[in-house]
Amino acid sequence: MATTTVSSRYQVVIPKEVREQLDIRPGQKLQVIAKHGIVHLVPVVPLRDLVGFVKGIDTADLREKEDRL
Repeated sequence: MATTTVSSRYQVVIPKEVREQLDIRPGQKLQVIAKHGIVHLVPVVPLRDLVGFVKGIDTADLREKEDRL
């Protein structure tokens, strides 16, 4: 398990093994979420990178018929 230390300026370094595993690059934005005493760093993915990521999904039974427009 990778660990890091909070600096006197409240900065942390993401360990190399984690950066490589998640393909985190310099300048990339991370969303910081604090929940139940745990800090989560979530990479922000630009919308243009999400185009087509659900291609071919079957949407027939996603919602009740009365909820569909």
